[in-house]
Amino acid sequence: QICLSLVKLLFYLAHSPLGSIVLLDFQPRQFVMVDGNLKVTDMDDASTEELSCKADNDCTLEFPTRSFPLKCSAVGKCEGINEKKNLFNAYRYFFTYLLPHSAPPPLQPLLRDILNATGDLRYGINETLKAFEKVLHLYKSGLYLQKRPLLLKEYISLKGFRTVEAEDYKCWPSYSHLGCLLSVHSAEEAAAICSSQSQCQSFIVTQQRTWTGRPLASFQSSPTDLIPDVNAVVYIKRSASSGERL
Repeated sequence: QICLSLVKLLFYLAHSPLGSIVLLDFQPRQFVMVDGNLKVTDMDDASTEELSCKADNDCTLEFPTRSFPLKCSAVGKCEGINEKKNLFNAYRYFFTYLLPHSAPPPLQPLLRDILNATGDLRYGINETLKAFEKVLHLYKSGLYLQKRPLLLKEYISLKGFRTVEAEDYKCWPSYSHLGCLLSVHSAEEAAAICSSQSQCQSFIVTQQRTWTGRPLASFQSSPTDLIPDVNAVVYIKRSASSGERL
């Protein structure tokens, strides 16, 4: 969410009515999340000036660990230098820390492609935004889910019940520090996650939603302590259940 919002902001800056705007003091502390959108808190160090040049040799974009040769345009300006400076700073301050852990395994190769392409400045802001929107579409639609054996049939469903919220085993990247709370596309995906975790014996798809509209599923190591809830369904591994318990 943070990276996508940042890319949308940089897209606007690259195509603003004032021309391409560069953030000269590009630091994480210069941004804040407001209602799920990243905002710049200080525009004092923003500039629309693009580096003047007479030849391509005058257009080297320098960073502490990398440098990139750019073209000198016919009007004597380094082509796209403001856009590329913003984008590489987004890569070094945000993408490298957030993208590797931000998606289900099937989508991680797409995020690595974005990471590598922006790190080498092979993508401009237009291509970067398009790539992010593709990942978001796959994520929200569930199209990233690979065809695999249906695992939900290995679970007994108890409609009208939910589990008591309590501290349980931890997983990454959990939305709760008390246990394992993950975003899922469906109960089928939750079943696949539960089946892949040795501690998991049951799960419930909650009414909570993430910013993408996906529900959160809570995974537990024990299916005990059920309480009535007409809107809930508890899924318990058949191997963990027994006639006496149910």
